[in-house]
Amino acid sequence: MAEGPPSACMPGTAIWPEESDMTPDEVRMTEHRYLVPTYARPDVVFTHGRGVHLYDAEGRAYLDFGAGIAVNALGYSDPEWCQAVSDQATKLVHVSNLYHSSPHVQLAQRLVEHSFADRVFFGNSGSEANEAAIKFARAWARRGGRAGTDVVAFEGGFHGRTLGSLSITPRQKYQAPFEPLVPGVHILPYNDLEAARRAIDERVCAVFVEPIQGEGGVRPADKDFLLGLRSLCSETGALLVFDEIQCGLGRAGTLWAHEFYGVEPDMMTLAKPLAGGLPIGATLVTEEVARVIHVGDHGSTFGAGPLVCRAAQVVFDRISRPAFLENVVEQADNLWRGLQELESKHLLEIRGRGLMIGLEFDVPMGPLVDSLLQSGLIGLTAGENVLRLTPPLVIEKEHVDLAIDILNSALSGLERPAREA
Repeated sequence: MAEGPPSACMPGTAIWPEESDMTPDEVRMTEHRYLVPTYARPDVVFTHGRGVHLYDAEGRAYLDFGAGIAVNALGYSDPEWCQAVSDQATKLVHVSNLYHSSPHVQLAQRLVEHSFADRVFFGNSGSEANEAAIKFARAWARRGGRAGTDVVAFEGGFHGRTLGSLSITPRQKYQAPFEPLVPGVHILPYNDLEAARRAIDERVCAVFVEPIQGEGGVRPADKDFLLGLRSLCSETGALLVFDEIQCGLGRAGTLWAHEFYGVEPDMMTLAKPLAGGLPIGATLVTEEVARVIHVGDHGSTFGAGPLVCRAAQVVFDRISRPAFLENVVEQADNLWRGLQELESKHLLEIRGRGLMIGLEFDVPMGPLVDSLLQSGLIGLTAGENVLRLTPPLVIEKEHVDLAIDILNSALSGLERPAREA
């Protein structure tokens, strides 16, 4: 008889209580006791998700318009995704990058055949993807005989929290505790092409930019700005790097956010939605960049594991279908129309693209996000005064209508803070 999959729990193995065996108070108290306090979380304790909804320990449903910070593109418990992960888990989860396996090769082939790139490097997160891009750019400069290895990035950008990616993320509150940072970084105003012209020269090896800034307030780049950066990089020999970790893979209504601009980079970094909630990062590069990277220059123990890459194949295959992207555009149009009809004297601007939307207010967003959560809608902040909406890409019109209703109700109770005399 053929041997089946091994039992999940071998006889005699000690098993910790399932999460559901802990009360919400016990979860919060135990977290406070054992975790490094790097996050301030609301009291809600989520236990499971289905479709575009999350459920807490009391069984209450929440319409999720945050999607795990633009990660859960297919929502929760997608049957095809779950089946692929389950099947792969019984075959091969990890072998390290010392050996061949097929899932990461198949994923790389998909990414290359649907993009500008010729080759891919896999890691575990967006920070790692950008860290690899910084290293590749400097290796490309040094081995190509360039005069400088400086890097340009832009105000409002967010590229990660590892030391290299943090150095191109100009947020004082994130950077200050960990200085000194990586040297040779120049921060310029976003969408200011004249400032870029003055700064980008032979000293610069790479320019990092988000086609749509996420953490910086959901700010799309001007078309002339990205076109100008492409021209400047081509003229000076610097590499243009698009960070599409949050805005890529269908969120803007096209497979890649930069398609809207008609501009191609030399490198592109991906992460958040690529594996549907499992950790992955990808750095896509041209052959010109890849040829300067040698065996042993970079690596990742867990990058491109078979389980994660099989999950990512499912996500990529779904998102890259024309009908899927057409639905993203349709639901984005529905959401934009509903948002434009919101009534609030505090709402200053609605911006973004596709299902990546920022609503800027003249009051802090903390109380509004808390109110939405209490009403069963999950939204995010993007800076102090911006409400960010990044729902799963599988939402339908009924979800849009419900979100607009909850928003209208919450906004009716929004009051301007008293001004100081």
